[in-house]
Amino acid sequence: MPLWQIYHPPGTFEDASSKESFAKDITQIYTSVGLPAFYVVVQYHKIDNHNVFIGGDSLSQASEVRQKPFIRLVVDHIAVRLPDDDALYARTTTRIDSVLRPHLLEKGFDYEYHVDETERRLWKINGLIPPPHKSSEERVWFEENRPLPWDGAYPAKTLRQSL
Repeated sequence: MPLWQIYHPPGTFEDASSKESFAKDITQIYTSVGLPAFYVVVQYHKIDNHNVFIGGDSLSQASEVRQKPFIRLVVDHIAVRLPDDDALYARTTTRIDSVLRPHLLEKGFDYEYHVDETERRLWKINGLIPPPHKSSEERVWFEENRPLPWDGAYPAKTLRQSL
């Protein structure tokens, strides 16, 4: 599951259409590689500038250099972890940058992001272990756009060991 946490000041992402447009573009990153759309969660968090400090200075008292709205994005990747390959990491951040460009950069916002990769084995949806990436079961989830029981969703051995 990709989870995008978008921390933004008042005056940015105030209307539903800007949020929806950004969320749809984010979702496209993942559906284009075969992940179900419902895996992608985007949450917007409005944070007043007096609650954001950069370099120890509050953005509410920022100098002219920091007059642009500052957006902080925290992205968690769980469904798929990237191999340790610099070229693949560069392609991934380039793809993220292409989605951020019209929603942040072209609007004159300052922004920063990072991506964490979380261990997939600690992830469940509605109590189900998600099917392996690019499996026929995941394809069903993609087509149905919802989690469904499948043969590996409840490994009996793991369940018996925990009881």
